[in-house]
Amino acid sequence: MVISGPTGVGKTALSLDVAAALQSDIVNADSRQIYRELTIGTAAPTAEEQKRIKHWFVGIKSVTEDYNAGMYERDALSLIRQMMQKQDIVLMTGGSMMYIDAVCSGLDMLPDVSHETRAELTACYQERGLGWLQTELRRLDPQYYSEVDTCNPQRLLHALEIIREAGVPYSQLRQGEKAQREFSIIMVCLQRERSELYERINSRVLHMMQAGLEDEARSVYTYKGLNSLNTVGYKEMFQYFDGDINRDDAVRLIQQHSRNYAKRQLTWWRNRHNDITWFDAGKVTTGDILALTDNRHI
Repeated sequence: MVISGPTGVGKTALSLDVAAALQSDIVNADSRQIYRELTIGTAAPTAEEQKRIKHWFVGIKSVTEDYNAGMYERDALSLIRQMMQKQDIVLMTGGSMMYIDAVCSGLDMLPDVSHETRAELTACYQERGLGWLQTELRRLDPQYYSEVDTCNPQRLLHALEIIREAGVPYSQLRQGEKAQREFSIIMVCLQRERSELYERINSRVLHMMQAGLEDEARSVYTYKGLNSLNTVGYKEMFQYFDGDINRDDAVRLIQQHSRNYAKRQLTWWRNRHNDITWFDAGKVTTGDILALTDNRHI
């Protein structure tokens, strides 16, 4: 069973109750909660929550270590298979769309990128900037450009690398057949009215600041160029530390970018999956979720 939804919607509280009812650990599917240095800005489960329910893939890597959706697919599938030897239902929860898709559907087979291609495109980006990446991707693959976070240079570079190697738009390579899994999948997605969701996000950012997000960001500032830190909450703080914006503007940008991310998450799930059961996060109960498991297993 997968419980997902946009950032700030209320996945954590519900997932803890469902996990307790199912007597299952939680397989975490948040790509940034994997990093042990990033707890406040990623809203990682607290020590108390992890004591209540064991969480896998929380704080297992440093920001200086490489980790990606392909590695997660391998590691999470291995764990799930072990868990299923002892229980019928395994609970996965999080908001990282590609991580969840990797486990449920598999990743598309993409060509290897040569060192020469990567070096050439990286040099172009360093010389010409983010705007060049955006223009190139929009020209070569307008479909993927409409879906991707256009402010994430790593995502844009990756797509352009694949396009260069394959000679076809990246979006064409991402439409392969779903991988066959030996378990069935119950997909749950939480949502709220947009105004309510955005208010929750804005309040959560303020709470993060009060909890010490600024100090946490300063502790990893040395590594700001790493992909692991190209993340909402940290990149805005880095702009503040660099003197490009003031602290109040940084907070407002974190709120804005978090809202933008929530919108992209919802768009992703609505476009990628037809078998999702949607619930209003303010009304759903543990019983509603458990009812979906009748006569089914994952």
